[in-house]
Amino acid sequence: MPPLFKIPNFVHFWIGQIASSFAFQMLSVGIGWQMYDLTNSPMALGLVGLCQFLPQLLLTLIVGHVADRYNRRLICVCTRFSMAITVGILAYGNMTSSISADMIYICAALLGTTRAFEIPANQAILPNLIPSELLSRAVSAIASAREISVIAGPALGGLIYLLGPTTLYLSSMSCFLMSCVIMFFLHYNFTVKSKSPISMKHLFGGLSFIRGNKVILGSVSLDMFAVLLGGATALLPIVAKDILHTGPWGLGLLRCAPALGALFMSVYLARHPLTHSVGKIMFVAVAIFGIATILFGLSENLILSMFALVLLGSSDMISVVIRSTLVQLETPDEMRGRVSAANSVFIGSSNQLGEFESGVTAAWFGVVPAIIIGGVGTIAVVGVWTYLFPSLLKRDTLDKENH
Repeated sequence: MPPLFKIPNFVHFWIGQIASSFAFQMLSVGIGWQMYDLTNSPMALGLVGLCQFLPQLLLTLIVGHVADRYNRRLICVCTRFSMAITVGILAYGNMTSSISADMIYICAALLGTTRAFEIPANQAILPNLIPSELLSRAVSAIASAREISVIAGPALGGLIYLLGPTTLYLSSMSCFLMSCVIMFFLHYNFTVKSKSPISMKHLFGGLSFIRGNKVILGSVSLDMFAVLLGGATALLPIVAKDILHTGPWGLGLLRCAPALGALFMSVYLARHPLTHSVGKIMFVAVAIFGIATILFGLSENLILSMFALVLLGSSDMISVVIRSTLVQLETPDEMRGRVSAANSVFIGSSNQLGEFESGVTAAWFGVVPAIIIGGVGTIAVVGVWTYLFPSLLKRDTLDKENH
């Protein structure tokens, strides 16, 4: 671990990630609680996730091209500044008592648009900052930075919300601006390695690369369908208020519980990188994710619910590290923007679209049945994927040269 944190650029990047993730996680608590408070509708919570996901889906080809052709550091700076402005709109809406569900939907769509450009550029920078042999540890360290903010962000966000949503949104905006400044001073020399003319083949290059690599396709699709079915984070405001009978502080604790498990696991993996049987480990981790989801759905106790979410977060982190490392190691640098953009669609599907799916199933069947059905579906996906992607199941190491 010490060699990794002796690299100044990586440390700089790592701190910027904490600030940005801290801002977004606090914002998620505020938007979720305020939307449910305004509408009392599970469907409304799901629509917030859909508003964030659709721009990412529609802009996939464009944002990948932008990340491969233009300075990735400046893309991150501009997008994080745009997110700060968007959160400022929410703060203004609360200060003037003009906040509404429609305003939140519009701002969610704006956030989804800016994140669509930020995610592939941000992911494609990392391999250029460190030696390839440290990439697995770096992915774990970046994940730990994100989870630190995910733990502190929702918990603090729930407490700040007690002072009013305006205070929460202004706090989130400040963190986005801080991350923007940090990224502006990051030392990063970007050069365009491919100047081929823009064509449909070029724009679809990321999707074509993933489709042609069974290991990458299997890992990203397994993670997508598992979290799409098993992710219940969109329902946390309902679980906190109607099942566990707690307030915003309880919602903050529930939101930070998965991050706590993910943090412990990311720190462990940063110090003890996976070296063998990574395919089998990934399948087992996703199965545990499904089991933890079912346990969470059955729980009516805050402590037990938090335990289930800690287990869920730690198992998900194993899958995230394996998938992210495989994608970065097996992708040429001149294609990382487009591949990362395509990969972000899978991630977005499992998160934002998963929130929409959870909202719909909760509206149809009820909150508890929706969560349990999702967990069972996750376990079923693991069984099907072992048959569809045997090369992923048999994958021994992360390094493509040694498998």
